Amino acid sequence: MTQELLAKAKGATDDRARTMIVDCDIHPAYTSQAEMLSYLPLRWRQHVQEFGLFSANPLMGALPYPRMNHGMRRDSYPAAGGPPASDLAFLQEQLLDAHGIEYGILQPLSPGHLMSNTALGVALCAGTNDWQIDKWTGPEPRLKGSLSVMQEDAQASVTEIQARANDRRFVQVAISPRTLEPAGRQRYWPIYEAAAHYDLPVAMHSAAFGSRANTGSGWASFYIEEHFAFSHAAQTALVSMIFEGVFDAFPHLKVVLVEGGFAWFPAMVWRLDREWERHRREVPHLKRRPSEYIRDHVWLTTQPVEEPPLSSQLDDILRWVGMDRLLFSTDYPHWDFDHPDYAFRLPLSPGDRALLLRENAVKLFRLDGASVERRGA
Repeated sequence: MTQELLAKAKGATDDRARTMIVDCDIHPAYTSQAEMLSYLPLRWRQHVQEFGLFSANPLMGALPYPRMNHGMRRDSYPAAGGPPASDLAFLQEQLLDAHGIEYGILQPLSPGHLMSNTALGVALCAGTNDWQIDKWTGPEPRLKGSLSVMQEDAQASVTEIQARANDRRFVQVAISPRTLEPAGRQRYWPIYEAAAHYDLPVAMHSAAFGSRANTGSGWASFYIEEHFAFSHAAQTALVSMIFEGVFDAFPHLKVVLVEGGFAWFPAMVWRLDREWERHRREVPHLKRRPSEYIRDHVWLTTQPVEEPPLSSQLDDILRWVGMDRLLFSTDYPHWDFDHPDYAFRLPLSPGDRALLLRENAVKLFRLDGASVERRGA
């Protein structure tokens, strides 16, 4: 099926030829664990070699995608060898050049977010950031990095943000939505404050790894359960941030929910407003309705696109979410890659298509003004 879609894409000359694309979810990979360790101080290299990477997650050390060719597109393995998305030249050829990607936002799934040893996690996140510059965003200006921070050590996260905030090769701060405590708790507020101060959106990427289970009752038995529940972490984090007062405290904060889908979003917003109307006396610190905070502070990437049987139903969902809230993403090189020509099975107006594929991301990440100073810089 992948080969058939790629063959069709070679002949596509309509909307894609007229609209450049910003891909907001690309997963670069280390060539090997040795490459990852090379970006750690000697003390931590020795630690990992002797004790390994310890996490509360039962999937650590196992395949997070235990089928479908290790969770990757079958054609995404570089001819030169190594894992998918570990070779810049092949990624340029297969993704950036083939699909007219003007900018690609890297979403490295850094193990640093998950470490039980937070000091090791801090070092792994910093190494991930150095690696993004050396291997990806430095050689290829179309690629932009996500600033990985170890969210369980807020002060170390702030230090990392401050050190790199003016490096325009990074366009957002990346944390896990599956935090040790609900994401709205004040232990995480210094991270949100720093991100808002430097006008860096906070990206929360749903994934098969995390400090907590995706379900409310523990770790799932099957990968299909884990994959289905990706959106749960995003929902839980967002609800906590709203009711704990994060957006009142940091009115300039922007949040991007990555790889959790979006069809669930309208119903969740409707329910939040209904619950707030009934229980608002419990949260008198909130100054506005939940939907108003969401409207001003939250964006979602599109992959994986939930596809109802009728394309008109997808059109309804897009309108309910808001065309200006969605950021196109492919999830390259994973097996459920969304091809920009086939991800939406309905006609879009040129204006809506431009918003979805490019303009929303350009505005959010200020990709058309790389030289503009960040707030507070």
